[in-house]
Amino acid sequence: MTNAAVSDTPAVAAGEFIGIDVAKAKFDWNTHGSAVSHSACNDSVGFELLWQDLRDRQINLIVVEATGGLENALIGFLIGQGLSVSRVNPRAAREFARSQGHLAKTDAIDARALSHYAHTLAHKANQAGIRFVPVPEQVEALRVLIVRRHQLLDMRTAERNRRAGAMRVLRKSIDAVILTLNEQIAALNDDIHTHLKEHFQELDARLESIKGVAQTTSATMIAFMPELGTVGSRRAAKLAGLAPLNNDSGKQRGKRSIWGGRSIVRCALYMATLAAVRFNPVIKAFYVRLVGAGKPKKVALTACSHKLLRILNAMARTGQTWNPEIHGLPA
Repeated sequence: MTNAAVSDTPAVAAGEFIGIDVAKAKFDWNTHGSAVSHSACNDSVGFELLWQDLRDRQINLIVVEATGGLENALIGFLIGQGLSVSRVNPRAAREFARSQGHLAKTDAIDARALSHYAHTLAHKANQAGIRFVPVPEQVEALRVLIVRRHQLLDMRTAERNRRAGAMRVLRKSIDAVILTLNEQIAALNDDIHTHLKEHFQELDARLESIKGVAQTTSATMIAFMPELGTVGSRRAAKLAGLAPLNNDSGKQRGKRSIWGGRSIVRCALYMATLAAVRFNPVIKAFYVRLVGAGKPKKVALTACSHKLLRILNAMARTGQTWNPEIHGLPA
């Protein structure tokens, strides 16, 4: 993915802008400038009805709101027809709708707001990351395995919390569930390991050569940061939600903070950083220097996560394994 040239008046190709609001049973779509929205079932029959409406028209951009995976089949269908699609964060879509006066909320209104959002996104000067690019099948399979592992970990945590306050007569049942979850998590760990070795052996070995980065972190980076090695450090930090964001107004200079981005990547990096500040000499020295300079420990850990991401991005780009003499250079 390459960044579009930045200009004050970007040239936007002619065409129409479509917004699609997706639910489990159906989806609604609207064309920017039209007060009428249309609806169809969220299945192959509905996809064909949508295509019949769009096939003879010049479509510039279609915006689909992310809906927990319910939109995946539709996005795949639209891309298969050669259409440009943008999958947007629901929070960003809702905030945009409110800013445009769409205070009420129905599927038809949401579709109309999304079509307006499509028009706005297509006119942004910097088009980096706007159009959805499908990932290879092996990356998508790795994502599914990692997401399922997180689900099982959450279930196990919930069961352990229940056991702490449960009566004795319930503990046998809870222990049996925890045992099953442990077995399933172990099996998923094996599946992830096998998948990495079959499809990403070289990249996985390179990333895991860093002290602090284990299989879970490596797999998460490969699955949920496919841009790794193809974007600059600033773009990578923004995608991971590790870029410090300004909070200034007039003469006031607010506190910088990280926000947004891909939380699953940020959490994986944070857990790796906790290990790296103990066992990785480069990250440990960086952490000690920041804390010694008066930085709060959480701020120092975030900066170390940022540094670790820059190192991972550089290693993916250059094909080098971990080298403290190279990757330990000042940022």
